[in-house]
Amino acid sequence: MAALLFFILFAASIHVKTHASSENCPTVRCGHNTPDIHFPFWVKGQQSQRCGSAGFELVCKENTTMIHLPSYGNLIVKSISYKTKKLDLIDPGNCVHGVFLNLNLSLSRFRYYYVVKNYTFLNCSARLPPSFAEVTCLSGPRHHFYTVKYSSAVPVPSSCRAVKTLAIPFAYSPYISDNSFGLGLTWDSPRCEECEFLNIAQGGGLL
Repeated sequence: MAALLFFILFAASIHVKTHASSENCPTVRCGHNTPDIHFPFWVKGQQSQRCGSAGFELVCKENTTMIHLPSYGNLIVKSISYKTKKLDLIDPGNCVHGVFLNLNLSLSRFRYYYVVKNYTFLNCSARLPPSFAEVTCLSGPRHHFYTVKYSSAVPVPSSCRAVKTLAIPFAYSPYISDNSFGLGLTWDSPRCEECEFLNIAQGGGLL
């Protein structure tokens, strides 16, 4: 009898909490054809911070979903897959390798979704042979940027200096036009009782 009473009270508490959560933290969008936003993400200015988790703050700007990542700045959120925990981003400046060069994901709650390899960014005073693909969005009249697969056995060309070696999804290619490719991030969901109640209320399962 006591066990049955405990189960009834527990089930009632779940109903109350999930109902309150769905009422206070509804799924929102920044505009037409923009991703659904719910836990662990939340929208500053439209939702309470308790609707999401620290580090998952989004902003709606001119019907566009934006995320601010430390060490780089604002990126456009193209899509969010809560099932696969994949966040697809687009650089407003259309320079994905500029993002790679300056982004420090260790300051955020995210990591690259795709497999990464070590590549070295080169800044060269003269153009390299055509077999090297120049990162045009980082280059200028007097400097030319390249990404090359890292190897300590291969010397840096005399006209170049190594800027930084980073673990990134791919080297630059002029044939990759969609700059969201490679700007796929993933995350580890927080786990807590309140988060689970909120997720269930929004139609998900346990985190």
